[in-house]
Amino acid sequence: MDAKHKIPVRKKPTAKELQYLIEWHIKYSLSKQVGEAHKEHIFMALAMAVRDLCTDGMFETAARHSDKNPKRVYYLSLEYLLGRLLPNNLDNFGIMDLLDQVKLDNPIKLRDVLDCEYDPALGNGGLGRLAACILDSIATQGIAGYGYGINYQYGLFKQYFQDGWQRERADSWLETSSPWQIERADRGCLIQMNGNVVYEEKDGHREPHWINTTQIIGVPYDMPIVGYGADTINYLRLFSAKSTNTLDIETFNRGGYVEAVQQNIRTETITKVLYPSDANEQGKYLRLVQQYFFTACVVNDVLRRFLEQDVDFEQLPDKAVIHLNDTHPTLAIVELMRVLLDVYRLDWDKAWGITRRTMAYTNHTLLPEALEKWPVRMFEKFLPRHLLIIYEINDWLMRQVRDRFPGDMGRIQRMSIIEEGAEKQVRMAHLAIAGSFSVNGVAQIHTELLTRHLVADFYELWPEKFNNKTNGVTPRRWLLTSDPSLSAFITKYIGSKWITDLSELRRLEPFSQDAGVLKELRQIKLENKKRLARLIADTTGVEADVDSIFDCQVKRIHEYKRQLLNAFYIMHQYLSIIEDNVLFPVSKTYIFGGKAAPSYEMAKLVIKLINNIADVVNNDPRVKGKIKVAFIPDYKVSVAEFVFPGADVSEQISTAGFEASGTSNMKFVMNGALTLGTLDGANVEIQKEVSEDNVYIFGLTADQVQQRHRDGSHRPWDYYNGDARIKRVMDSLTSGLWTPREDRELFAPIFQSIMFKDYYMLLADFDAYTAAQERVMADFGNQKLWAKKSFLNIARSGYFSIDRTVAEYARDIWRTPSTLDE
Repeated sequence: MDAKHKIPVRKKPTAKELQYLIEWHIKYSLSKQVGEAHKEHIFMALAMAVRDLCTDGMFETAARHSDKNPKRVYYLSLEYLLGRLLPNNLDNFGIMDLLDQVKLDNPIKLRDVLDCEYDPALGNGGLGRLAACILDSIATQGIAGYGYGINYQYGLFKQYFQDGWQRERADSWLETSSPWQIERADRGCLIQMNGNVVYEEKDGHREPHWINTTQIIGVPYDMPIVGYGADTINYLRLFSAKSTNTLDIETFNRGGYVEAVQQNIRTETITKVLYPSDANEQGKYLRLVQQYFFTACVVNDVLRRFLEQDVDFEQLPDKAVIHLNDTHPTLAIVELMRVLLDVYRLDWDKAWGITRRTMAYTNHTLLPEALEKWPVRMFEKFLPRHLLIIYEINDWLMRQVRDRFPGDMGRIQRMSIIEEGAEKQVRMAHLAIAGSFSVNGVAQIHTELLTRHLVADFYELWPEKFNNKTNGVTPRRWLLTSDPSLSAFITKYIGSKWITDLSELRRLEPFSQDAGVLKELRQIKLENKKRLARLIADTTGVEADVDSIFDCQVKRIHEYKRQLLNAFYIMHQYLSIIEDNVLFPVSKTYIFGGKAAPSYEMAKLVIKLINNIADVVNNDPRVKGKIKVAFIPDYKVSVAEFVFPGADVSEQISTAGFEASGTSNMKFVMNGALTLGTLDGANVEIQKEVSEDNVYIFGLTADQVQQRHRDGSHRPWDYYNGDARIKRVMDSLTSGLWTPREDRELFAPIFQSIMFKDYYMLLADFDAYTAAQERVMADFGNQKLWAKKSFLNIARSGYFSIDRTVAEYARDIWRTPSTLDE
């Protein structure tokens, strides 16, 4: 093997060519003999071999886009949950089967090294996973589109449990270099911060100048995004913050060793951690700095690429769309304005018109308290020039409101970008709506509630801006890669076209009456449950009965998502067994996963309660294995790839009107789990697609919840006094039952939160939830009926493909061609 004569790379190599590439990297990239290579070495060599394929594909894609100069999509998200990239890339290149054909002079099998890859710590929940799915589909559909984000060194945090409490440690995913990251130091850019604004009289106008700024460098790192079939390979570009002066040599030589690198440390802190805690002033400041740094780097990159082939800024909206995934990237609007005004000297109206025709915004929340606001004083200190532009945008907005609704002072106050009060704040959602040509929700009910309630004033002013794009998930990751047995089963009966056109799954429906097909599906589910059971045993020590119902609730821990309602039902079931001698028809294993924000004390207390329940229930011989509870620590994509295929029941039980969409609900359906949920988020559309007979819907509607909040008719004590089950569960919180070795008042804050407020209506929905659980157990007892319901969920899940979502974005918002339109 000659290092100077590495073989050419092809999009789909033969087994012999792939073997050559792996051996080449083991020897020349890692300096190891093939026979002495460890598992981690072989993983790295295989990943680098696949990266070689990616690199050629990226060059080919870039050349094609350069020739055609198409409109490009720039997708901005503060987080991405990519998961392990090697198996996904192998599937998208169509070369996964080559792993069994390559014969290295080493006993380690290539398939056995796939689990060496560490999940990139670039996200937290559904927002980040949606962003990853969208990038996958953009590439699969041949769209010229790129993701942009921050290259976090530590991500959010690595979760572990200590005495049932969530604890956090740094998630140092870059401790060993990622085989996927490609540094683009030549594309680095200078970003200004701090300073002050002075004015110069020029031609009768006061012209602002931002001076005395500090500068940092944004260094991009690219990660290849391989579309299915590898015809298009785009990239995710992540920025790291670097100091312009990495070492103050004079200070260092005077003995000030720490002081000499302080500026470097302060700068690199910007991209250390995802979502630094905002419980203190420094954390809030860092979050705002992150958001500006990120968006300023993106605007620089977008304009650099635009000016390589175009010179007239009026053409920018025809060549670029900057899509804001939630409010975090909203400062891109202001930064684009600043550059057009201060650098390229466009007049204000022209710059604003270009900006508004370039930006699009996706809203992801129905919680008013979750809409970002930043104190004006922070802008005054950190972004003084941007604050002036925000004031100018607000003046423009107020003129629009006064012209349309003259004399309506209440509306002006509600719609202003600047919120008056004890402390003035900038309302980022208002800024995002004012500065975008499109505003979309992510589920039918979410968009309705968005336009009727949350931002109804803006909808009345600009109804043409608002539209719905129901979320989806990629079948490449969530079926082809994570559930190969089910994928092979589907392909066996309808062919492989479903991988890029999930509506093909409807062709499975005629097989729902075939007993042999359903038996085959049950066996696949059983094997997937065995895989999940092994993971549960390895991570929690709980031995799960694979014949029990695997009831799963895996998502970010938040009060509105109501993990607590699930816990209350488990408490009720346990008390029914040990006090009432109730015999439930089937056994259940309750599986939880998810992280609480480090400063969210109530969410962390809920985790503690669930872990204490597990400790009591799992060790009580009177239960006789009828209930098991397991909380999988450090939930992430690579864990989810075990959970979704192995689940029987998908818990989607948020308070109606609070969940924007959800995407875990879609992954569960796609893998044959049945939904137990409220009419919230995408559950509404899931029920419509799979039919009422194949879901378990319960509880108050969004309108009923809002009505009770308005008129104050929800009285928790009435439920407590009127339902003995609720009283027993609530009393048990402080009885010492769940705290045998701790203060019996430990869970008193939960009792008080529910009994004196119950904002998320747990007690109002408890009876309906209990009845729905009983229906689930009754149906699961009939395995043939359950298999048919599971099969129909799979067959009718095609609507929830991210390819459908992205095709709608491309057609209605981005105005870019998609292969689904061909």
